[in-house]
Amino acid sequence: MKLLPLLAHFLPLVDALATRGQGGGQDPEAVAARRILTLQSQYQKKILDTIKPRKAGCTTSTILRRKEWGALTKKERLNYIDAVYCLASKPAKSPASLLPGARSLFDDYVGSHALRSIYVHADGNFLGFHRRFLHLYEKALREECGYKGAQPYWDWTQSYQDPRNASVLDGSPWSLGSNGVFIPNRGPTIVNVPVGDPIPFAPATGGGCVASGPFTPDKWQIHLGPVSYAPQGPQGGYGYNPRCLSRDLSPIFSKNLRPTNVSKLLDGAADLGAFNLELDAAPGGVHGNGHFQMGTVALDVYTSPNDPIFWLHHAQVDRLWAIWQNLAPNRTYQVWGTGTNFNSPPSPNVTLDSLIDFGGVISAPKPIREVVSTIDDVHCFIYE
Repeated sequence: MKLLPLLAHFLPLVDALATRGQGGGQDPEAVAARRILTLQSQYQKKILDTIKPRKAGCTTSTILRRKEWGALTKKERLNYIDAVYCLASKPAKSPASLLPGARSLFDDYVGSHALRSIYVHADGNFLGFHRRFLHLYEKALREECGYKGAQPYWDWTQSYQDPRNASVLDGSPWSLGSNGVFIPNRGPTIVNVPVGDPIPFAPATGGGCVASGPFTPDKWQIHLGPVSYAPQGPQGGYGYNPRCLSRDLSPIFSKNLRPTNVSKLLDGAADLGAFNLELDAAPGGVHGNGHFQMGTVALDVYTSPNDPIFWLHHAQVDRLWAIWQNLAPNRTYQVWGTGTNFNSPPSPNVTLDSLIDFGGVISAPKPIREVVSTIDDVHCFIYE
């Protein structure tokens, strides 16, 4: 198999960085970055070898290739941004009784996540829900808005030292915007999580409306939330609350997204339970810190999909799961945990037949066995 473009692009850089450690030693982060790329190459080969003999279903000619944002051309990035705008321009399909504040098809996806948050985080539904959630969003971009590409991801290990340096956040027309305008003298944001004590998040480097790029206040408005912090939106955060998209990029939280944390996750998690727990383990869990580094809107567990970068962050999380699944036999159909956040309230253990619900908004419920594979049932994608 030919080396895929992203791997070929980054291996020389990683090799160079790996020799720049102190005292002639190797830099641990560069070594870990190379390890991740090696595991990704193994995963890609296994996926493509599996589907190569197929004549129908997910084949080498039908598989969608999800790429890192920086590997997309400027035209491909603009096409993706246009499709996101398109979803936000189409009327909501959700019942007003469920999401009275929804005004667009984009809002339907935000609302679905909000309605199901207490059942799809820190539990046995988390990974499967978000994999199908991404698929449904990608499908809407393609079928509702004519997007020809696949859902991209943001490999935040490349910008772990400071998210303000990420190409996806550089504020150019072909980015997903920038940091928020800096607001001085702010207090902490107190986030009420579904289970446990409220969590205070100190101010970082922004805090206000996105300053440049495609999602500034004159071009983009969010409508739902917040649910988990003050001032809460009307009707518990589910009512109509028009406002700008804000960000507060944090180099402190992004440090926990360094390659050594990711390689530890991929190599160290022996089963799905360990993988899930490591994703959100304090302080270095990469799922949580991926949200925390963006601040403000992304801190709301319920309506974090209001920020278009949510979808690239969760595609990265899903990419890591896909790589991990293919490192050993029988991982794809492993299950773990119960159906509620930290098993609160107590609920039965999930099975492959347990239904993942989407709040009655964007999809009918689906059993876990139909959402966990990337190349079976309706899924057909690979991470490049």
